[in-house]
Order: sequence, then structure tokens, then C-alpha cells
Amino acid sequence: MTRPNRSQPQRRRWLLAGAALASGSPLRLWAQTAAQPLRIAVPQAPWYPSFERLTTVFERIHAAKVAFDVSPFTGLLEKTRNAVRSGQSPFDLICINSQFIPEFYAGGFLEPLAKIDPRFKLQPEVIAYDNTLRWDAVRKVFDAKGEVMAVPVNGNIQLLYYRADLYAAKGLKVPRTWDELAANARALHGPDVAGFGLRGNRGFFEASYDFYPLLASFGGDIFRNAAGGDCTVVINSPEALKALQFVQQLAKEAGPAGVGSLTQARLIQLLTGGKLAQAVLVAAAWPQMDDPQRSAVVGKVNVAPLPAGPSGKVVTTLGHWIAAVPKNLPSERKKAALGYLDWFQQKATQQQYRDTGAVPIRQDVLLADPGPDPKYRLLPAVAASSGNTRLMLPVPQAAEIADAMELQLNKVLVGEAQPAAALNQMARDIEALMARAGMKAGRLPDLR
Repeated sequence: MTRPNRSQPQRRRWLLAGAALASGSPLRLWAQTAAQPLRIAVPQAPWYPSFERLTTVFERIHAAKVAFDVSPFTGLLEKTRNAVRSGQSPFDLICINSQFIPEFYAGGFLEPLAKIDPRFKLQPEVIAYDNTLRWDAVRKVFDAKGEVMAVPVNGNIQLLYYRADLYAAKGLKVPRTWDELAANARALHGPDVAGFGLRGNRGFFEASYDFYPLLASFGGDIFRNAAGGDCTVVINSPEALKALQFVQQLAKEAGPAGVGSLTQARLIQLLTGGKLAQAVLVAAAWPQMDDPQRSAVVGKVNVAPLPAGPSGKVVTTLGHWIAAVPKNLPSERKKAALGYLDWFQQKATQQQYRDTGAVPIRQDVLLADPGPDPKYRLLPAVAASSGNTRLMLPVPQAAEIADAMELQLNKVLVGEAQPAAALNQMARDIEALMARAGMKAGRLPDLR
């Protein structure tokens, strides 16, 4: 396996016992270009090492070669945007984060997988991730009946991470609602351990990403029904105000110091350092919890689905990654890429992916009993959350909208703005962004 333009340390070779179980794709399309490496653009993300280790099985079974081009998050986005707009993509497969899927689909840059080979079928056990694998190109919306555009390669979603030992010492139960979580946070909060952590940093999908599950579970949203084509801005609804007031109060009462600069990396550091009782974190953070080189609380952290809001809804924000085939490729390269994706979605392949420490993308694998190893205790919470996932911004303007939200959320959390005024400003900014994109979105009247 070759990895051009890679800045990470050399990987250790890894061979899986029983690799014959993942004996390959039913399509066998990889064989048509076995002499050329399959070129995949991937993120420098926590789940990448598992993806790389799994791919050695593909190479060995098929006598094939895979070349990874590994880049940081924003670097990968720039590379893939350029790749799909060039005369011919330098990559056969590109990995795309959830927030940028609409941009690539709506731009017409990707090849629907069944157009590469009509025999391809997305297996029903593969998690739908809020229908983000399928696209209606006429209406330009995600649709459960749309064409299959991609296969997920990482099932990254938000979960509640909590110190099970501290819960036991206080006789607390895992919260089923945000109000119960707030009560637990106040009970656990003290001078040495903060009760609850949520990102407040103004960054790249930071404060907005962590606020969204509360917004949605309180009955609010950013648009009225963007997935259905209605982009009326509703971020300044009464429900959104209640959600933001709740977050503001919880951060004051039980949050770590410096909430306005809390990043995901800092929350992980606080939790693994024994300075935080619970936090909303993505599933990709899980391996660090039990790593004795990184964690002082090995075996003490557990996970649960996010709590429900007053509406009774449970919502977890998607942060998953998909792999898709650029349209600007020769036919044989598209077929080679599709062969890999079909192999990747197979149950036996996903079982081995799970065993590398990754989050599998099939519900049947999440639900299967993996054995007594405590590293698997993450999986039940992921399985229970699969039906509650939601894409925060199902529109191509996601990055600009998130940036407008980040600014105002940060101001509220550091005390520079009141929640109602911040939400009104978000609504005005988002409406203006959509107008510049040629969409008459409209918005709710200002909150008073």
C-alpha cells in the first residue's frame, strides 16, 4: 500500500485472522484494473488508522494495491473540491464529511453508483444516516428513494460520554432527558471536576455542531424543512430560544472554565484527565478513553445516547464520512472504485472493521454480540442512536451558515450577547447567505 503526500508516522503492518471471511465484492470489478493502485483521498482523522488496517485485507485478498492521500480536514476539502472540478480526478474515491455532502451532490460532481454498474445494490443493513447516501438530482434534496451516491466509511455521531464511577458514587442514573443531565451535572460539579462540557469555541463546526442536538430536540431547527426544499429560516424560534437559554445556564452552573474557548480536543483532554464528569463527544473520540498513554480514567468512562428534549425528540448530529466516486474519471477507474465500496459494505468486512476499533456502518454488526472485550461497550449506544441521526445543514452553503452561528453562539456563552438577540442575528445572516445563493428563504419575525 502506498500513501503519497502523507505526514503521519509509518503504519504497522496488520493482518487479520480469518480474512477469508471478507473474501470480496460480489461485483469483482477491482480485477479489471488490478495493475493500478486504487487512489483514495482520506482525512487525517482518528478513524483513519482502522480504515488503513482494514484495507490491507482488501489488498491481500485481491492482489490489489491502494494508495492513500492523507490530508487534514480542511486540506482534504480543498483537494477534493479541486479534484472533482479538474479535467480528470487524481482520486478514484474521495472521502467527504457529512457537512459537505450537499455541496458535492448538488454540484453534480459525483457518479451515482448504479450508473457505474446496475448490479450494485446498497445493502439494507447499511445505516441510512438521515438519507445522506441517496439524492434526488431533480429536486436537489436527499431522498430515501433517490439514487445511491456513496457508501459510508465512518459512522461518526455524537454520544454522551460520562464517568461511570462518579455516577455510581453519587447514585446517579444515566439521563434520559436534558433536564436529568443538567441535574446530574450540578450534582457532579465541584472545584476539581466540572459537571458537563459542551463546545463553545468559535471554529469550524464547533459550537454550532454541539448546540444542534439541543436545538433540534427542543423542537427547533435552522430551516423549516431544508431536506424537503423549504429553506425558511427558523433558527430564531421560541424553541430555539429555550434551547440556547438552557445551554447558557448549564455552562454557567456546571461547565468548565473558559467555555468560549472549549474545543473538542480540550473536552477530550479534560475528560481523560479526570477533570470533567460528562460531555457530548463524537464516537471517534472513543479509543482515547481507554488508552493508558492518553487517559487517567481507563475503564471509567462509558457512553449513552444523547438525552431527549422537552419535545420528546432525541437528535444526534451527524459527523459521518462517505466515500464517493468522482464523475470525471474513466469508466474502468469508476468500476475499480465501486468494487472497493461493494467489498467495504459487506457484513464480514464490517465485522473486521469493528474489530480494528472503528465504528461499523451496518446496524446488524452494531447489534451483534462482539464478545466480552470492554472496547466494544461503545457499540450499543451507537446502535441505539442510529435512528436519531440528523444532518445539521442539508444545503450546499453549510460552511458559511455554520460560521454565522459560531460567532453568535460564542458571544452568548462568553456573555457578550443575549440569546434572543443572537438568534435574531443568526436568522438575518443566514437569510442573507441564502439570498446571495439565489434562494428566497425568508425567516421568522424577530424574537422579543
